Amino acid sequence: MKILELELLSDDVSKTEAFYNQVLGLETLYRDNSSVSFRAGATKLTFHSSKNVKPVYHFAFDVPNNKLLEAFSWIESKTAIMYVIPPDKIADFYNWNAKSFYFYDNNGNILEFIARNDLDNASEKSFDGKSILSVSEIGLVSKNVTAQCDELFEKYGLTPYSKQPKLPKFIVLGTVTGLFILVEENRDWYPTYKKSKSFWTKVVFNHEGETRVLEVSK
Repeated sequence: MKILELELLSDDVSKTEAFYNQVLGLETLYRDNSSVSFRAGATKLTFHSSKNVKPVYHFAFDVPNNKLLEAFSWIESKTAIMYVIPPDKIADFYNWNAKSFYFYDNNGNILEFIARNDLDNASEKSFDGKSILSVSEIGLVSKNVTAQCDELFEKYGLTPYSKQPKLPKFIVLGTVTGLFILVEENRDWYPTYKKSKSFWTKVVFNHEGETRVLEVSK
């Protein structure tokens, strides 16, 4: 699976544009009074204006698997990186064969840079915003994770990620190139104490050669 487009909400589109331009080095593709779009590698990332919604999402960007430490230094020079288990700021997902780190954007979204060693994506270029490969994960929140999993299987044929066992309140669907992270409402977004809530989300993704659209109303 690959995430081609991701659309989210932001209560301050202007500050969002500034953050993603200046901190992540993403190019603005389109901007009007109510939305802004960026190119994040193979993914088009769009924020639509909302008012007093205070939306908070979790999503991840893939980076070349030999560039995580360079990406860490690059981001740390511009914004704070979270602790995962102090004093560590890099999470080791050994069962996924991946490592990552986390930081907030201007909206309070929990962003993640993740390097997956199962992918052949090493780069010899110095890390910057153009090194970001894609949005590879988006968190989806519901009151019943098992029911949501069954619904996404029935509608899209999505199956659990082979490296992540299904849990009652946490299920990961997709493949190493694109994942939906299903979590129960009010679960802490790792590695924070922010409670997961559902907000409007639209995802255009390719699964088994077919382009599909998933829209979550709330």
